[in-house]
Amino acid sequence: MDRLLDQSEAVYSVGVRQLCCREGTNARSFARGQENMKQLAQLSLGEELFRQIVEDEGKKALQALESEQLELDWSAKDCLATTPQGQKTTRMQASADGVLVAVTTQAQKDKRRATAQAWRKNTPRKKRGKLQRLSAIKPGSDGPYKQIYLTLFYDQPQEHRLVGLTRHGVEGLRHLLERDAQRVGFGEAQERQGLVDGAVCLKSNLEVLPVQLITLDFHHFSSHVKAAAAATLGQDTPEYQAWTGKVLHEARHEGYDPLFQELMQWRTPLRKTKRQAANALLGYAAARQEMINYDQCEKQGLDVGSGPMESMCGVTTDRLKGRGRRWDIHNAESLMALEALYQSTGLWDRYWANALAHRN
Repeated sequence: MDRLLDQSEAVYSVGVRQLCCREGTNARSFARGQENMKQLAQLSLGEELFRQIVEDEGKKALQALESEQLELDWSAKDCLATTPQGQKTTRMQASADGVLVAVTTQAQKDKRRATAQAWRKNTPRKKRGKLQRLSAIKPGSDGPYKQIYLTLFYDQPQEHRLVGLTRHGVEGLRHLLERDAQRVGFGEAQERQGLVDGAVCLKSNLEVLPVQLITLDFHHFSSHVKAAAAATLGQDTPEYQAWTGKVLHEARHEGYDPLFQELMQWRTPLRKTKRQAANALLGYAAARQEMINYDQCEKQGLDVGSGPMESMCGVTTDRLKGRGRRWDIHNAESLMALEALYQSTGLWDRYWANALAHRN
């Protein structure tokens, strides 16, 4: 395999490999991407070779990101913002999240191999022709899903972004956060905010950074409030509308203490399953007390939503999703690395410029 990939790099130009990566990540399948290459570039590649080129280039892109071979042409000093008082400042946000990828288990690989061997054995030689020897089976996963962590450093207008990813668990996530924070000069920004979707473990990981404030995504918080209101006041009733509006206004503009007092008063007369729903919301809010700081964000002009991170989770995994799709985790990570490279300000062009400068 390595020999074949080395040959493909020597035979196919940087421009062809870049086009393969564009089509390999944008098309809904490698077969569709290979067909697009034939139509658009008049370049006929076998589907398997096309897949290998894309996945190999993704592994190289990931290696380039991890080894910091790609220099950024921006840093925290370029992340400008204006406070509500009209003062100029530098402001950066950091966020992290995990995505689940459907992977191929060892049992599924064994079943595929058994099917291929049975077809070879039972199909007449004249019909099947000369076949190459089956390649060795790569180890499969021990479960149907694996988690990949994503990180995002960005400025408020999202003119500057750095996207990172790792499949190496929480330790890998912390290393990634520390590394990319240093790359962008996160600690040099005058205002430094962390944003998370509600997972307490993500808050603890963001705390390895010199953040001044970590904020719970307001959309996630409001969805818990609305779910508890529906369970206790009825879905979309006048009482539901009035109470959720009051609670969310208090959370956004008055701070945690008035919010918690309101929740306690709402809980007091409730019984049985309604009280259980109220207890769940109170527990959710109490565990995230420090992150329910929307009134402070309002005063400083900071974001209260982790939308940019949620969007990045979508675009980096879009190519991996689909009915019946299963991946080797290394290959899934390589495709996500190509999209992360494209989404990071300036790095896609720099990667291919470096490839052109060091071509065989």
